[in-house]
Amino acid sequence: MHCEYDKDPSVFVAEQGGSYAFELGIDLENLKSEEIYKWFLAALLYGAHISEKIAKQTWQVLRKYHVMSPEQVINAGWDRLVSLLDEGGYTRYDFKTATKLLSVNQSLLHDYGGNLNQLHEAATDARDLERRIMRLGKGIGKVTTQIFLCELREKWAKAMPPLSPLAIRAAQFLKYLPDDTVSNTKAIDRLQKLWIHNGQQIEQFTHFESALVRYGLNLRRHDLIRPSR
Repeated sequence: MHCEYDKDPSVFVAEQGGSYAFELGIDLENLKSEEIYKWFLAALLYGAHISEKIAKQTWQVLRKYHVMSPEQVINAGWDRLVSLLDEGGYTRYDFKTATKLLSVNQSLLHDYGGNLNQLHEAATDARDLERRIMRLGKGIGKVTTQIFLCELREKWAKAMPPLSPLAIRAAQFLKYLPDDTVSNTKAIDRLQKLWIHNGQQIEQFTHFESALVRYGLNLRRHDLIRPSR
């Protein structure tokens, strides 16, 4: 495979960091409901226009104070959530995010008993899975949904998210994909082949995908992403 990129994918992942869940110490391999929820909570924080460092710090604050389940979020209440978000450095979006966390978790408890595995089971296909996640509450958009499902690719049967626009644009920026890439399916296929060509296992592709999303988020925050063509 002829590629004109400047950096091998494995080197890029080593520099950027791979799977978000892995770096937080979340184990998704056995699909335990409580672990999936921990990652869902993290994805809600990572999806905002805020640095990864602050999102990670804030998640760690929530873990420190045992706010790691839908019930614990609801029981914390709005004032307490704002305080915890502030402690993590999430001050720019503290009021808005506290409201979102309460609303989303109320919906998750009401519709699926607080169990994201039940949400997955209820979905008819991959697109319905994405719709159900976004319907949990205002503020869960495509970016947050794709960040969440990216880590569950090859784990949940219906987790087949399109490659995040953030990942595609980052891959174009880094020359892993040509600028005229328009097919999401072809983009995933090309990147997976590139990953394997680099001597990596397809089961570990999530690390490459997450690294691209992370890079894309950084570019978005610095307004460096070129417009989609």
